[in-house]
Amino acid sequence: MTFYAKLLMKMEELITFEDLGLDDESLAAVAAKGFENPTPIQVLAIPRLLNGDANVIARARTGTGKTAAFGIPLTQTIRNDSGFVRALVLTPTRELALQVGKEIESLGAGKYPRIATVYGGQSMSEQLRKLKNGVEIVVGTPGRVQDHLERGSLKIDKIDYFILDEADEMLDMGFIEDIENIFASANSNSRVLLFSATMPPAIIKIASKFMGEYEIVEEEERPEEPVLTEQYYWVVKENEKINALVRLIDIAPDFYGLIFTQTKSDADYVAKELDERGYEVAALHGDIPQSQREKILARFRKRKTRILVATDVAARGIDIEGLSHVVNYAMPFDGATYIHRIGRTGRAGAKGLAFTLVRPEERRRAGYLKNVSGGNLKEAKVPSVDDVLKTKRERLFSEMMKTLGITEAKPAADSDLEINTEIPVPETESIVKAASGQFVKFAEKLCEKQNPVSVLAAVLEENFGRQLDPDRYGSVASFSDNGSAGNGRQIRLYVGLGRRDGLGRPEIAEFFSDLLHIPGRLVDRIDLAENFSLVSLPTDAAMRALALCKKNRGLPHMHIDVKSDDGFASSKGSGGKRGGRRTGSGRSLGKTDKKEKFSDSFSRKRSGKMDMLPLQHRTSDASLYKKR
Repeated sequence: MTFYAKLLMKMEELITFEDLGLDDESLAAVAAKGFENPTPIQVLAIPRLLNGDANVIARARTGTGKTAAFGIPLTQTIRNDSGFVRALVLTPTRELALQVGKEIESLGAGKYPRIATVYGGQSMSEQLRKLKNGVEIVVGTPGRVQDHLERGSLKIDKIDYFILDEADEMLDMGFIEDIENIFASANSNSRVLLFSATMPPAIIKIASKFMGEYEIVEEEERPEEPVLTEQYYWVVKENEKINALVRLIDIAPDFYGLIFTQTKSDADYVAKELDERGYEVAALHGDIPQSQREKILARFRKRKTRILVATDVAARGIDIEGLSHVVNYAMPFDGATYIHRIGRTGRAGAKGLAFTLVRPEERRRAGYLKNVSGGNLKEAKVPSVDDVLKTKRERLFSEMMKTLGITEAKPAADSDLEINTEIPVPETESIVKAASGQFVKFAEKLCEKQNPVSVLAAVLEENFGRQLDPDRYGSVASFSDNGSAGNGRQIRLYVGLGRRDGLGRPEIAEFFSDLLHIPGRLVDRIDLAENFSLVSLPTDAAMRALALCKKNRGLPHMHIDVKSDDGFASSKGSGGKRGGRRTGSGRSLGKTDKKEKFSDSFSRKRSGKMDMLPLQHRTSDASLYKKR
């Protein structure tokens, strides 16, 4: 009987990591992570990767421990300085690249393997430094990996492992050409490991083209069909997600739900923001000790905590009835995870609501999830502050009337809430339940020589004013889905302004706001490096910026970041090759030239605003935006 056959026979028993062939160092690392027993995909994949040389296609959902399924064998196999890269892991997004890199690093037991995570939007100089110092494992997005291959800063002709993580998602996002180019540079004898949540024909095509002979391993499929879950998504900018989330919670009649994030830090951030706004909330992720985890879940089940913010791994095994909402604060990486998340609500014959917060550049991925949902996922508009406040006022009014024993209560219209302090209050038969004597005396004291309605209004405002304060909700940009100006479609621009110009994100946003006459909130996802920045702008604004850059040599160089992982940029920029800093004529612009060009400015700041000069005379003059 083969080793794998024995494992399969033992699947019904309690399999340990020792059974999978892990050595003492790996077992210690696994124990330090808090892993007790391997997941099904780990049982299937780890021994295959530790033994033999077969190529493997593994089908597994996100949240089932698949990163550890290939990360543990890598860290056990690579424990010395080989002088070259031993393994390459490709992921579809920068967020997943960071997550995978950190997870593999946490599984290591010593100095090696050294890991570099490379992705668009991060300083290239820092990545170059790390690669030059030597690493054994590189985790990255296809676009940035190809950049390093073209620069010669990354060589993969000697790698032992070529790993595609979330392969189906990469194909859906249009990375097939990049993947093929990267394969062409890789060691043809390397082991190819392909992890995917689904097995579309394109996956098999890649396998037949690059993998030769391969094995397919799959975890047991347990589909969860969301029968009564209504599914919606809102298109919101990353920095406005909290504002949108607060509106969602407050417009719901009785919010009791799970909020999913991709990372532990995001879970902590969301929980902190909601806690500061007075919500009963808790975070749950891998860094929470087991004893604390049990207390958090106990409070949540008893509804003492109304909101639980969790990562996929931490939420594994949570089965709580009666959830009104599931919110994807960050989009899941695959369709199976989406179905698994939203299936937590809409159970036992009760209706549930699932909301996904989608960044403008993630619309394409939202379309993918819509297909996964069978067309049930629909775009909706974020409710306005006025709508939220109206709903809250009506709810507070009804609850107050019920508490006071006024049975014939009806929701109050806004006009009903206006108070005329000049009108005397008539004496009427009391329909309010009796108050204790001490409060009656207190009320009499408060109302001496005062209009009782005015006094009661002041008391209500003292108690409910913060809940009904419009400033509580912040701003959320409105997006439509028709592809026109201001509709949420964005273009990612490379801009020749960075930290060395003395600029921060607020100054970059202000620069584009002044240049294009747009609100600063439309300048989105500003990634700042030493010599440049990456900025997302609405399509029409981005194209105007590129046109101005061509006309006015006083502006910093700009071009579309064609290697961005966003998936929307496709055309060329305003001149010069990607990554360069060039003038409109194509001449390289050095530090001295740039300083002289900015000093020869046609515009100045007046009281924090730019002079309104003709566009042909406008310049970026970086010094005008430096922090004071």
